[in-house]
This record gives sequence, C-alpha cells and structure tokens, in this order.
Amino acid sequence: MPPAKKKPRAFDHARIRAAVTAQFGHVADAVRELTPEQLARPSGLGEWTVGELAAHIAWIADSLAAGLARPPAAVVELTAVEWPSATASLAGKISEAARETLAGAPLPELYERAATRMAEALEANTGARVLDLWIGDMALADFMVTRTVELVVHTDDLNRAAGTDIPIERQALAACTRLLADALALKAPGGSVEVRIPPFAVVQCIEGPRHTRGTPPNVVETDPLTWIRLATGRTHWAAALDEAQVRASGERADLSALLPLMS
Repeated sequence: MPPAKKKPRAFDHARIRAAVTAQFGHVADAVRELTPEQLARPSGLGEWTVGELAAHIAWIADSLAAGLARPPAAVVELTAVEWPSATASLAGKISEAARETLAGAPLPELYERAATRMAEALEANTGARVLDLWIGDMALADFMVTRTVELVVHTDDLNRAAGTDIPIERQALAACTRLLADALALKAPGGSVEVRIPPFAVVQCIEGPRHTRGTPPNVVETDPLTWIRLATGRTHWAAALDEAQVRASGERADLSALLPLMS
C-alpha cells in the first residue's frame, strides 16, 4: 500500500496577516532613516541598489492591494507550498512591473501609500478570496504566507546590504521557514533525510530507506536564517558547511543538488 499523502501544513490567517503588516511596518520605519549613501549601495541582487530594493519591498504591499482590487478568480490553481518553485519564470516581469508602478515617488510616500492600500484591502477580504495572479490563481490565505517569504528575505537583504538592523517578526520568520521547508519536501519527496530547522520546522525528504525510530541516519540541521538564505540562493551549500552554519551527517545528507528552491 502506498504511503498516505501528507496533509498540507495549516497556517493561521489572522496571525499571518498581522505578521505581514508588522514586518512591512518595520521595513518602512527603517527605510525612512536610510541615508543617500546607504540607498546608493549595491543590494547584492543583480544590478539593484539598496534604494531599488527598498522600492521593490513597497511594491510587494502595493501589488497585494492591486490584486485584491481586481475581480476575484473562480478556482485556486496554486497552493502556498507550490509557489516557491513557480516564481523563477516571473522575476523579470515582476521587476518591470515594480518599476512602472513605483517610478518617481519618494520612498516614504511609496511606503505610506502601500501600507494604507494593503490595510484597506485586507480588511475588506477574507482568506478564502481567490486572487487572479500571473503565477497562478491563489487563495488570499495562501498568498499571505508567501508574503512572509518575500518580506523576511528582503528584510535580511536590506540588513546585510545597508547595515541596518531591521527586526524580523517571529511569526513571519516561522511561516517563511516552514513554507520553504515544506517546499523542499515537495520537491524531493521521501523519508531518508530529516531536515531540522529549530525551533520552527522538521521535514523529511529524498527517496531511500526510511527510518522508523531513534536518530535517523541522515540529518541536516541549521538555523532559520541560514535555511532561508540557502533556499533562496543567498548562501551556497558548500559555504554554509565550511562556515559550520549547517551540520550534515549521513551519506544522503547533501542538499546541494536541490538548492536553491527559488532565486
């Protein structure tokens, strides 16, 4: 008999919505204090400057509101755990849309407008609302979980590029970590390797012998931010191992061929 299909992880929509709103607020507060020198620095993301990265983060909230302003779609086509693997083809289109939407306005104005629009749109819609999206139609509740990924990843990008110390909401960090861990398990199903990201996630992946009790023979363990950087291509597997940011034991405990999950 084939193994039972694992039930998708459930996320509390109200908590996720609060975490997204709070995280966007943390970034907005920090961006208002960035100096011209900081804004001109390279972001580490292609040719973007820190200022362009900051504008893109404002677009994340603005585009959510714009999506909720469109007529709803009828049927969900994409779930949250499928979203990471579907993003690569849209990078250029998203970048171009962000430039067109945000061109010309000062960053504080962009953030104020985006925060207001997002708050009003979320207040008017339930998690069951289906958004008509380029990437595939998604329930608002699932799409909000993906917003934790965008905001946590880019908050970390800003902190490293601009030398800021923007706080990361624990609920946002937890959701981001769990979603990317689940995406790994979806990409490489199996039970031969256990990936531990304390305190937020444990998943099993990769085909092969499944352990039944005791310490599994193949274990990968790391912290949430390192995992997020690995999953999004900010850190490479070999470098994380060399710097002892990842501990891997067992002959199958090599995730290099599976990472990044998105970039």
